[in-house]
Amino acid sequence: MATTQEKTTPTCCINNSSKPSATEPVKDWKVSGSDPSLDPVRKRDSVTTLIRPVESLPDPPPPPPPPPNTISSTKGIPMMVRAQTSHPLDPLSAAEISVAVATVRAAGATPEVRDSMRFVEVVRVEPDKQVVALADAYFFPPFQPSLIPRTKGGPIIPTKLPPRRARLVVYNKRSNETSIWVVELSEVHAATRGGHHRGKVISSKVVPDVQPPMDAVEYAECEAVVKDFPPFREAMKKRGIEDMDLVMVDPWCVGYHSDADAPSRRLAKPLIFCRTESDCPIENGYARPVEGIHVLVDMQNMVVIEFEDRKLVHLPPADPLRNYTAGETRGGVDRSDIKPLQIVQPEGPSFRVNGHFVEWQKWNFRIGFTPREGLIIYSVAYVDGSRGRRPVAHRLSFVEMVVPYGDPNDPHYRKNAFDAGEDGLGKNAHSLKKGCDCLGYIKYFDAHFTNFAGGVDTIENCVCLHEEDHGILWKHQDWRTGLAEVRRSRRLSVSFICTVANYEYAFFWHFYQDGKIEAEVKLTGILSLGALQPGEVRKYGTIIAPGLYAPVHQHFFVARMDMAVDCKPGEAHNQVVEMNVKVEEPGKNNVHNNAFYAEEELLKSELQAMRDCNPLTARHWIIRNTRTVNRTGQLTGYKLVPGSNCLPLAGSEAKFLRRAAFLKHNLWVTPYAHDEMYPGGEFPNQNPRVGEGLATWVKQNRSLEETDIVLWYVFGVTHIPRLEDWPVMPVDRIGFMLMPHGFFNCSPAVDVPPNESDLDLKDTVIAEKPVQNGLLAKL
Repeated sequence: MATTQEKTTPTCCINNSSKPSATEPVKDWKVSGSDPSLDPVRKRDSVTTLIRPVESLPDPPPPPPPPPNTISSTKGIPMMVRAQTSHPLDPLSAAEISVAVATVRAAGATPEVRDSMRFVEVVRVEPDKQVVALADAYFFPPFQPSLIPRTKGGPIIPTKLPPRRARLVVYNKRSNETSIWVVELSEVHAATRGGHHRGKVISSKVVPDVQPPMDAVEYAECEAVVKDFPPFREAMKKRGIEDMDLVMVDPWCVGYHSDADAPSRRLAKPLIFCRTESDCPIENGYARPVEGIHVLVDMQNMVVIEFEDRKLVHLPPADPLRNYTAGETRGGVDRSDIKPLQIVQPEGPSFRVNGHFVEWQKWNFRIGFTPREGLIIYSVAYVDGSRGRRPVAHRLSFVEMVVPYGDPNDPHYRKNAFDAGEDGLGKNAHSLKKGCDCLGYIKYFDAHFTNFAGGVDTIENCVCLHEEDHGILWKHQDWRTGLAEVRRSRRLSVSFICTVANYEYAFFWHFYQDGKIEAEVKLTGILSLGALQPGEVRKYGTIIAPGLYAPVHQHFFVARMDMAVDCKPGEAHNQVVEMNVKVEEPGKNNVHNNAFYAEEELLKSELQAMRDCNPLTARHWIIRNTRTVNRTGQLTGYKLVPGSNCLPLAGSEAKFLRRAAFLKHNLWVTPYAHDEMYPGGEFPNQNPRVGEGLATWVKQNRSLEETDIVLWYVFGVTHIPRLEDWPVMPVDRIGFMLMPHGFFNCSPAVDVPPNESDLDLKDTVIAEKPVQNGLLAKL
């Protein structure tokens, strides 16, 4: 993920053209919705002073040539430069990805093996938490030596950090094998092995009986193969379609329903759609699903291995309401009574960025990104006055999502996509240059990925960082004096958006001034539809247009939260308690029948910690530090507050639950383990193993009474489509909140200053209105 240079987003953002000096953190800002009437000179000056080095730190020395995170060349071969220019938690740079790929490819035994390598994923190996502490103490912001435990004779300050390592998932197209490689990205001073080897292979292993995620290149090849298949062309001709340019083939992973779906073959079962002959530049092709055609594609050899025209279902008529583009291109007229709304920050934003390190008011954290999870938030901490920098979480991310459909008819019963594990949320992320939904001053981060052939692709403006006004933070008016104190809330939002086939998902982490952290997912995009015969009605969906219906379905998301509430690196002093509201039984303790109270239960083991939401008891969970107390002597903590939620509505024997056993509960708690990252295992695609991942790990029933806690929160929404969801679905929101619970001694938001306009108004009110008027009015 690049942060050193930003590109212009002319459709929604105004870019500052001033260049940062060599010793300053980057000032690559975007301004969206700015007031054009502002003086351009003043605006330019304010933008150039938006970002400063961390105030307590000296200016970093200028880097020696060549620049860090670039590629130098020895006879045209990639070579790493300055191994420690990146924080251990920073995403891999384009140079590091190139070096890792070249290293693995050079290690291939024969030219045939090297040519058949396809690179599914190249990510940084998650560093040990002690390495992160070392980096944060002496090498990178926040430069906090207290993170390292004290030793006799004073701390031993190392001269350098361990080399970064890359982890590669490689698919061999010739042998249908998947392998995992670990490469050390140390600096290379001389060409070796004929100039092909640029890193050091630490390990490699073949993982049997798995299929890695699909790639966009494979999807494009699959569409071409199906459209060129003569029986398919004939079947489309029966439906009145001869122009293959109108046909859309969406490859879907087959999942696992029987031995026929075993991972010995790499398979896809496409869904077929067809555009009409339309002049619309972005026609909604999902408005005409093609049903009755069964296609199975061997993705390894790119051949159709099964084809059957099972049932002639005529294409639905072209729906005049199918399109969603602006104005006349949609065939409609846009509303004309919307006035401009501009977000103005004349002094710039309140946040500061140094590389991937972000500071905003009292919050600080690091931003990461992977092809699978997308956005990752690392090292979340709150600076709490004399108590200093207090950790809250080590790592926050969305690690999986599952979308099961509720129609038992073909092909819909097979629609149960694992969008992270089968496709990758990060790899399907948008460049926000193509559509910016943020206003105000914006800091963008680019993301780098390997493509299937081993090259490096960059998604520009992939992650968005900006501030938002969020209404009232707190308020109180004294009825005796008539005086009021009110503060407006502001939040810092970090987000990215991805498209997986027909749906869009926007993932957000919001940080608030009162110590809350909100996780939010916004769902939008286009419904996945089915075609109906004339007069046909199905109870498993909603008819939204003539001949079109949308099946009922659910969206599930899994947030993995590696918590560290008041824990320094190396400390494992967290536990989880469940809170439920209890009604006091009638009797001498409840003579008025109004009594209720909150009862807590310590979750002592993994099997005990498989929990579900219960709004009837206001159930929530508190992550506590077992050795830190607040001013009342209570243990400090953060609580997980559920939002709206659901559980799978499919039967317990549903095939997709073999791979998604983690959906059976809303909360799972495990002690931290380096290799326990994904709730359905690393390779859910065509996975024949029942309950792999989280459901298997918890059978160890490890103790949770005082340990390094990892929360797995599963939250979902049941979508019963409505006509108003067509042709493009208005955003639906779902999420949860992490809230301080005894973490602070009082409200951390009490020190938020009033707005200048509030102060001016208050002075006017005091001058014009005698203090006693409020009291007299009451009397």
